[in-house]
Amino acid sequence: MRARILIIDDEEPIRTSLRGILEDEGHEIFDAGSAEDGLDLASRLNPDLVFMDIWMPGLDGMAALKLLHETRPDLPVVMITGHGTIETAVAAIQCGAYDFIEKPLSLEKVLLVVVRGLELYGLRASNQALAAALSGQTDLIGNSRPMLLLKENLGKVAPADAWVLLTGENGTGKELAARALHAGSPRAARPLVAVNCAAIPEELIESELFGHEKGAFTGAVETRAGRFEIAHKGTLFLDEIADMSLKTQARILRILQEQTFERVGGTRTIHVDVRVIAATNKKLEDAIAAGSFRADLYYRLAVVPLHLPPLRERTGDIPLLAAAFIAQISPTDPPHFSAETLQAMEQYAWPGNVRELRNFVERMIILHAGRAVRLGDLPPEMRPAQAAPEAQGAPRSAPLDDPDNPRLTDFITQGMDFKTARAAFEARYLRAKLHACGGNITRLAELVGLERSYLHRKLKALANDDE
Repeated sequence: MRARILIIDDEEPIRTSLRGILEDEGHEIFDAGSAEDGLDLASRLNPDLVFMDIWMPGLDGMAALKLLHETRPDLPVVMITGHGTIETAVAAIQCGAYDFIEKPLSLEKVLLVVVRGLELYGLRASNQALAAALSGQTDLIGNSRPMLLLKENLGKVAPADAWVLLTGENGTGKELAARALHAGSPRAARPLVAVNCAAIPEELIESELFGHEKGAFTGAVETRAGRFEIAHKGTLFLDEIADMSLKTQARILRILQEQTFERVGGTRTIHVDVRVIAATNKKLEDAIAAGSFRADLYYRLAVVPLHLPPLRERTGDIPLLAAAFIAQISPTDPPHFSAETLQAMEQYAWPGNVRELRNFVERMIILHAGRAVRLGDLPPEMRPAQAAPEAQGAPRSAPLDDPDNPRLTDFITQGMDFKTARAAFEARYLRAKLHACGGNITRLAELVGLERSYLHRKLKALANDDE
């Protein structure tokens, strides 16, 4: 197992000796000459194992061990000393150290402690992955056919190490799907690092992804690890990948091919082991045709393409989602959605998808805690057309069989015969209902009570008439 190992010791010969031993075993080595610098490196590099001297000027190894253990209790730390006693060894173990070795260093002891320490780390990682899988925090909610198919595919893909491309509209849950993939993978105990490529200025995106060396550009006052380094042995989630420049796309393509890169302003080649999950709400085929996205990167990313359905295509999941959001946000004194309200919610197109639904549920919790949410409580765009006047306390509109109803006036005054007027009314009615259903013919068929095949022929005839 190739590991990332950090050596913290104020004696340069010790660092050099350990580096030589461990690099010969194929490990990637970093070192620091003080506890302060070592803690800073540990926070940025996420090492797999640490060697640390106990006796150092300034912050000593025991104090540094306690600080390290607070942020990374799972990290194996091997303490080094030239003044070893049983009492010191016991104190180090009690503070969270994995093991204890004395100077002068023994080659056999160093190699043995590394093998066993990494085995311990792997065991802890497996336990954490299992705990994450059982926690349910990454579950996608829904029992509709599109969601069951998506969850089945996520379950198949997660244990593999393949790169995944998630597509779908904004608010469909692409980051949640990425977290589900990570939680179900052997990398679950390591970081899942998320990057919103659209939110980072173009001039900073390479520094953010690949890190930079001190002095690489104005404001680079210290060396900084990038997101790829931080995600070493874990997963990197690149959201809105289509918003990257062609230059950045080229560097990411190189990482795919070689698993190596250099920091901005640096020359040292850094090796990483990262699984990438990319996501976009755009059609990358169109971006390729427009010359704004590299075709070779697309084919590298889309080893496994998965599409997340919009909410309007799985409206049967809305009651489940609403109940889950209520439980997350305010399980005590929750509002209750009436059957008519849920029906109206299922007929709404939800252009903001699941994210819009969650915001709506939170608003209803704030405004209507402990009571029923009725049609009149819905925002105007979500109310059925006939419910809006009643909800606002306005007089009931004239029935359709009233000749004075303005909705019939245009048919009457235009001198249409009955057959023509009925056809015109049907066309207007179906277009309005289709718009309300977000273009979903299956949902429209359920709403108006017509067979889907008959409705499809009817809409096709209307389209031909328009031509």
